[in-house]
Amino acid sequence: MAPIPKMMKAVQIEKTGGVEVLQYKDCPVPSPKENELLIKNEYLGVNYIDTYFRTGLYPNPKPMILGREGSGTVAALGAAVPASLAFADGDRVVYLGTSANAEYTACPAEKVMKIPKAVSSSDACAALLQGLTALTLVEEAHKVQPGDWILVLAATGGVGGWLCQILRAKGAKTIGTVGSESKVHIAKEQGADVVVIDRPGQGDVLRTVKDCTDGQGVAAVFDGVGKDTFERSLECVARKGTVASFGNASGAVEPFLISKLSAKNAKVVRPTLFNYIFTREEFEKYSNALWKMMTEKKFSVRIHDIYPLENVAKAHTDIESRKTMGKLLLKP
Repeated sequence: MAPIPKMMKAVQIEKTGGVEVLQYKDCPVPSPKENELLIKNEYLGVNYIDTYFRTGLYPNPKPMILGREGSGTVAALGAAVPASLAFADGDRVVYLGTSANAEYTACPAEKVMKIPKAVSSSDACAALLQGLTALTLVEEAHKVQPGDWILVLAATGGVGGWLCQILRAKGAKTIGTVGSESKVHIAKEQGADVVVIDRPGQGDVLRTVKDCTDGQGVAAVFDGVGKDTFERSLECVARKGTVASFGNASGAVEPFLISKLSAKNAKVVRPTLFNYIFTREEFEKYSNALWKMMTEKKFSVRIHDIYPLENVAKAHTDIESRKTMGKLLLKP
């Protein structure tokens, strides 16, 4: 292994705001603490949650290095890393953590997985957070059954694309929404049975749901859009159905009267991935299921673009435009 430098390039913010607060600068290389691995990053994932921290929607101490996932190689092991995890210098790994937008990241070993030989480092990074999010949504936020009608908002987005593929494999029937005509065929390729262009004058999502379900509504809505679509999602869901509101792309959902749910005995959940993979056992279970989907079932990994780390502002601008299809990656 090459010697570990003292300094590295990283993306740091010292205050909240627009993309102008993103600083590409020199920072000290972290030293792995007890039970941590130091990882030399090869690819870094861009997620909507990064923009929440940047804008202040999710408060966090400053200064902070953004980023929640990456892939690369183990550069060093901290003290007391469990031998049962069998990590060694040079292992190809992918991880979920913090401070990922940098050349090196120190990450708890419990949240690191070895990358199977059949999976590239770029695909592993592109798949992990969004693939696990989709997988846990259909298994835990709402346990999808074969034949269920499901509504997926932003069906060609990072999580939406995974949801469509997983729902098709489970035998569910999917209605997917997209933002433009150019995305319709992509949503269908990934598994959506019916696709609606969700723009004024181009598609009626509620009418489509009622037509497809004989007026009953869908068993579940997976809504990563948030404020702009939440009320409609409640209208689309069937009696005893579930609205899983897992993102805030249009802003945070506003407070609502819980009595509104009694009209259908509907359920609303606001899940986060990390509470579904809290233990090592849960993390391994879902990660191994994801690898199996990629290697045996040949699920596709759609990468929208790979940006140099110094161009992180462009990546944030693009993901906030809601015009991307698939995963955005950074390369240090």
